[in-house]
Amino acid sequence: MRQRKKTKYVHEGRYVAEVEVKLIEDDTGWSPYLSVDDAHKLDGVRDALRRGDLESAARYGRVYELRPVVHQ
Repeated sequence: MRQRKKTKYVHEGRYVAEVEVKLIEDDTGWSPYLSVDDAHKLDGVRDALRRGDLESAARYGRVYELRPVVHQ
């Protein structure tokens, strides 16, 4: 069993959080997969972004605000 770091991006509304998780790789057909803790981490940041609680979301990683770019 191996683990490798991966950056996941969670998008909710006008915000995106950049969250680092560990992917677990093994010889099963389910590989690669997240640990239960990392899955809860992604759910937690998604919930925080939905509520607009940027302070809580920032505990998990960087938070960005998306703004439309006008093309002329």
